[in-house]
Amino acid sequence: MLESSSSDKWSRRQSRTDRTMHRIFIGSAVLVSAVIFSIILFVGYQGLQTFRDVSPGTFFFSADWTPDQNRFGAFSFIFGTFALTGLSVIFSVPFAISGAIFMAKIAPNWMREILRPATDLFVGIPSVVYGFIGLTVLVPFLAKLTGTIGYGMLPAAIILAVMILPTILSVSEDALRSLPESLEEASLALGATRWQTIWRVLLPAARPGILTGVILGMGRAMGETLAVFMVLGNSPKMPKSLLDSTTVLTTAIVKDMPHTFYGTAWNNTLYLMALILLLISMLLILIIRLVSRRSEVQ
Repeated sequence: MLESSSSDKWSRRQSRTDRTMHRIFIGSAVLVSAVIFSIILFVGYQGLQTFRDVSPGTFFFSADWTPDQNRFGAFSFIFGTFALTGLSVIFSVPFAISGAIFMAKIAPNWMREILRPATDLFVGIPSVVYGFIGLTVLVPFLAKLTGTIGYGMLPAAIILAVMILPTILSVSEDALRSLPESLEEASLALGATRWQTIWRVLLPAARPGILTGVILGMGRAMGETLAVFMVLGNSPKMPKSLLDSTTVLTTAIVKDMPHTFYGTAWNNTLYLMALILLLISMLLILIIRLVSRRSEVQ
């Protein structure tokens, strides 16, 4: 009788604990969702206030950014953001995929155990360190080599390529290592060389994972601010070459935000730039989910 009573008390206590934890989890999910949607709504509302004073055509298709004269053309910033992201991905992807192939399929286990933590270490280095190295080493080197000021998209793209390389490499290596061994064994059994197996069998099979890594790298490159700010030059104009000072959306927000007042047209345009970055990030996340779902179906 006593044992039965004790068991009932224990069951009721566990049931109360389960219900409490269930409510805590639901409350946390609701709170996080509310915060995220509040940020999106606030940035979206403030950004769209821009069009009370500036036409969409002027904002999106004019490169004349002269806030003192109420001219807010952000085309050069949008162009610079996409161009810089694309350039950094072009620089980074060949090295990242080559490194992933080496670590996943060629390197011995002892070397992989050294390289993997070293790769993860690069992810944890603060962006200001990358920017400082770019500012004090890369920019003077390019200036001396080319006879220009040294600032511009080229040093920014090199710095960003180094920053996103560990992300693409790690995700690509995981994608290659997750492939079934039977795939590689079947290819070798059919007479393919090791390189043919990697190039024609393993890389196509791991393509969704590699693409996910590239998209994650693009997201980081597009949102990076401090390192880019230190080597880009930050002139609000269309660049005439890779070593001409220019500005991207993130650095334009950082540079101009301290000089504006809340609610003014200038301030609203900066919020609109933030909204564009937010929408691009959401689009990249959506693409990653679609790629992952397609991979699961395959």
